[in-house]
Amino acid sequence: MHYGLLLLAGASLTFAFAPFGVWPVTILACAIAVRQLHRTEHRGFLTGWVFGLGWFGAGISWVHVSIADYGGLPLIGSVGMMALLCAYLSLYPALAFYLTRRLFPAHLMPLALPFFWTLSEWLRSWVFSGFPWLSLGYSQIDSPLAGWFPILGETGISALLVCLGAALALAHTRAALLRAGLAIAIAYVSGWVASTYSWVTPERSISMAMVQGNIAQSLRWVPEQDGPTMEKYRTLTEPLWDNDVIIWPEAAVPKLEPLALDYLAEIDKKAAQTNSALVTGIVNFNWENDDAWNSMIVLGKKQPDAQQGHYRYFHSNRYAKHHLLPIGEVVPFEDLLRGLAPIFDLPMSSFARGDFQQPNIQANGVSMAPALCFEIAFPRQVGANVHNDTDAIITLSNDAWFGNSHGPAQHMEIARVRALEFGRPVIRSTNNGISGFIDHRGNVTSRLPQFEVGSLSSPVTLTRGITPYGRFGDILIWGLTLAMLVLAWRLRRQ
Repeated sequence: MHYGLLLLAGASLTFAFAPFGVWPVTILACAIAVRQLHRTEHRGFLTGWVFGLGWFGAGISWVHVSIADYGGLPLIGSVGMMALLCAYLSLYPALAFYLTRRLFPAHLMPLALPFFWTLSEWLRSWVFSGFPWLSLGYSQIDSPLAGWFPILGETGISALLVCLGAALALAHTRAALLRAGLAIAIAYVSGWVASTYSWVTPERSISMAMVQGNIAQSLRWVPEQDGPTMEKYRTLTEPLWDNDVIIWPEAAVPKLEPLALDYLAEIDKKAAQTNSALVTGIVNFNWENDDAWNSMIVLGKKQPDAQQGHYRYFHSNRYAKHHLLPIGEVVPFEDLLRGLAPIFDLPMSSFARGDFQQPNIQANGVSMAPALCFEIAFPRQVGANVHNDTDAIITLSNDAWFGNSHGPAQHMEIARVRALEFGRPVIRSTNNGISGFIDHRGNVTSRLPQFEVGSLSSPVTLTRGITPYGRFGDILIWGLTLAMLVLAWRLRRQ
């Protein structure tokens, strides 16, 4: 019964995230988990691990789609890999629960757990390159707590949620329950009040467009499909050249950049002639040392007063992906794993890594902080590339890997949180959806349907200024949770 309840509580968190968005579930699930933790004396680690198993087992079940459909493994193999991933991710809430239960009595958990939770989530964000998906704070993008994102960031919202959940879990009397309810009400009301304040200033509006090619994943790296795919994007873009900036998704140009120079020069010339710029994903390859980069490049006008396009091979107005997706883009223990199964030898699974911090890309006078696919889930990397003169955040992706699952909806939710944290509009262009424009308050202003070929034009309001989270990052929440931990330690000694 104990572990079954923990599994159900963890699995229920799936409904708190997109596409469901039932955000009150998060505090209730945390409260149940902490309640069960309180009832165990020497099984804090196992309690957290089982809770995490339900949380990730249901929440990232979409990973199974990519393994089963494109990994070339039999069903038992794909299920086994999925179970192994969830078991690994569950170690992090297990660590937070273990340290809290081991070092503090139950009544101090609301003070101690937020620090250990923040510590474990920080570890999850970088160990083995990091997988910070489904962090609790993302579930609150449509709740009144969203007003705290520009101040505390998603990391801070997560810490706040476990604090409130712990307070609710340990409310054994009517007075304690009233105090916990009051704390929850204050958090949500103050978040709503904070949301009425604008941390950044709208500066100017530009016209942007994006193209969604909806290329089947099975065809993306078939050489015979290179020409048709490139022609498809060219044709879909023809009605869009009156926009200031046009966006194509990740690896929209399927040929290696050195082999697509004529095509890129043609698009560069067309963009310049129409006073526009085009941003596209492409794979670059260095023949001399066999390095490949998952890249984003700009064609056409770099600045509005330019007389012609500026593209040349390996020009500086580009971005190379830093956070590579394990297995999909880089294979750990490559010499050992390659050849064992098709999933370890996928096309384009051996990329070189770009720098953590790179210059913003410049498209027709618009300065954009880039993030490719998975990278939008790393707020510290995005923040390192958002400066005072950054106009917007741009993220290109290919979510065809995840089929008709809730993975793409969660991905869009993460992008919305980044917009709110840094006070910048986010442009999200994907191969098959969900593509859309997000304003600096995290609202999706327009979007394209999934699994459809299409294009979208929209005015985008650029902003200036910096949010508290953009200025200080996670320093605020580290300081706050550390102060709570010190207080808990002093009370424990007394």
